Amino acid sequence: MRLVHLDLKGAAPRVSYLEQVFPLLSQLGANGILIEYEDMFPFKGELEILKSPYAYSEEDIERIQQLAELHKLEVVPLVQTFGHVEFILKHEKYQHLREVERFPNSFNPHVPETLALLKNILSQVIERHRRSTWIHIGADEVFHLGEGMDSKNWMSRNKGDTGTMYLKHIKEVLGFIATQYWGLRVLMWDDMLRKISVGALRALSLVACACPVAEPFLAKYAESGFEAVWFASAFKGTTGPAQAWPPLSYHLKNHLSWLKVTQALPRLAPLRCQGIVLTGWQRYDHYSVLCELLPVGIPSLAVCLQTLVNGGFTEETKRKVLEALGFQSLQLEQSTCEGRGTFPGAEIYHMVEQVNGHLKESILKALEEESAIKGWFSPYHRKHQFGNPRNMETFGSKVLKLHEDWESFVRDLHGQLERVYFPDTVEEWMEENVNPYLDQLRDLVRDYQ
Repeated sequence: MRLVHLDLKGAAPRVSYLEQVFPLLSQLGANGILIEYEDMFPFKGELEILKSPYAYSEEDIERIQQLAELHKLEVVPLVQTFGHVEFILKHEKYQHLREVERFPNSFNPHVPETLALLKNILSQVIERHRRSTWIHIGADEVFHLGEGMDSKNWMSRNKGDTGTMYLKHIKEVLGFIATQYWGLRVLMWDDMLRKISVGALRALSLVACACPVAEPFLAKYAESGFEAVWFASAFKGTTGPAQAWPPLSYHLKNHLSWLKVTQALPRLAPLRCQGIVLTGWQRYDHYSVLCELLPVGIPSLAVCLQTLVNGGFTEETKRKVLEALGFQSLQLEQSTCEGRGTFPGAEIYHMVEQVNGHLKESILKALEEESAIKGWFSPYHRKHQFGNPRNMETFGSKVLKLHEDWESFVRDLHGQLERVYFPDTVEEWMEENVNPYLDQLRDLVRDYQ
């Protein structure tokens, strides 16, 4: 299986955009999507507090699954069950369930309410995904586990460590899924398992219930009795929390490395690779800024998916990528694509490229290198509204033209973003990537006028 990860904890696309993207994913070689909903899920009852104002409706969730089915994409919902639960624990209502009181990252596994809450969350998500044969329980990066008083007491009473405590909680989650939703298969990230001994993994018979989405700790998992593993690569969202543009050659190399691991796997029989998740993180966590937008990441995703499908990045792979995206050429080292592009969101791709490559540079150049601005229109002049029109007119027309061009461009970009995203995403992306530079120019023009 080749699952494309949709990380909805930031910049969740409108369903109308997914309608355009799913056929492309299928064409490029994906056969599933891993959907990390967080606050975009239409939680009901006492969980309603978790919903974003722009959360998908129940009809939206149904539509997403119908679209996936239409394009032969298996839907795998992802529900975080231990760490990365800021979207839950940031609420005062659930603050008492934190492992460490001042950090909203991880659950305290010793409070009975934690499991009760998780059962409610899992049930609501699974009930809306009855066609799915898999669920992903996250379970990665459980920061501060063992640092809370309840955990310290538990470890001293049971002569245990954080690994045993981690597995105990995960086994309770898996037990609930196994009894309530018989036959539903479970995925989980493997970073916490890497620190746990083979003996502990065997003893807790985790192997019967779940598949780790692994990094190369494969011999250990084979020895622990796992029969199948999944791999996790990335097509965007891993090279910096505020990254706006994906480095193509970096992500391609990542996938070529995974192909080598897959080819070596038969030596560890009966362990086999059941699938790969191409992750596309949209935020590093619930509190961080947005990284690369999905339309901007599609060329990288195309390169990565086709490399997996074709067993390498050959000239033929490149040709198929260009054909699918409607580009004329691809410069891996420069991370650029030439041509208009016909894929959904190609306009956003090109416009973000302009912002990323020229906005800051052109404005700073105008403000920093124009000697008339530095000499006759300094912050001091502007503050005291004191200037010689003769000198101001030498830079005025140039600055006004630059301002007008960028304002016109940004209006178009705003319109394109609104077709794909909800207003909160558009506002956030503009605040982070456009306004810090354009506002400097706006202020200068206001003072000049």
